[in-house]
Amino acid sequence: MADIDRHELHTLVDHIPANDVPAARKVLRALVDPVELAILTAPLDDEPETEEEEATVASSLADASPDIPFDQLRRKRA
Repeated sequence: MADIDRHELHTLVDHIPANDVPAARKVLRALVDPVELAILTAPLDDEPETEEEEATVASSLADASPDIPFDQLRRKRA
């Protein structure tokens, strides 16, 4: 039932006249989970990376060790 309702909502949103989109956005945002809304509306992080951050990322990307699932890492620490 929920999938059908979501499909109907998607269809309705697709047919909202362009001049009514801002009002519809406000109504829908009011219904969204506050944490999700904060994430969606957070400003873009536009700070440049520091040299240290760039080196850390490069080191991580160059690491050839296999990925380890989180639950295995948690068991190793316990």
